[in-house]
Amino acid sequence: MASRKSSNDSALVYVTAPSAREADRIALTAVNEGLAACANVLGPIRSIFRWQGKVERSREVSLILKTRRTRLAALTRRVKALHSYSVPCIVALPIVGGNPDFLSWIAAECAPGGRRARARARVKPRGNR
Repeated sequence: MASRKSSNDSALVYVTAPSAREADRIALTAVNEGLAACANVLGPIRSIFRWQGKVERSREVSLILKTRRTRLAALTRRVKALHSYSVPCIVALPIVGGNPDFLSWIAAECAPGGRRARARARVKPRGNR
């Protein structure tokens, strides 16, 4: 079966933060500035990681942002500027498929035209994103 190249430009960006307050601030800023279409702030997580030669444990909050791959560099810069960690976890994963209407909505919300482009978007998903 021949593969078709997808025009899907969407990505999920996974971020960890030290608190729900910081995760909320990052999420609201990213969405308000059009760097992400939406964000999910997930409940507390336990993280185990090596830092400066020691194994550490920490309670954190995870955050998932939906954006376009073309917006990743700008989103990464903005999250780093807002984040309290010196080396925050910010990793992107491509979205390889899904609801075409939802993927179109992500593309429209994160379009370079800003709010004007988002206001023209016809597809507006409701409920849990």
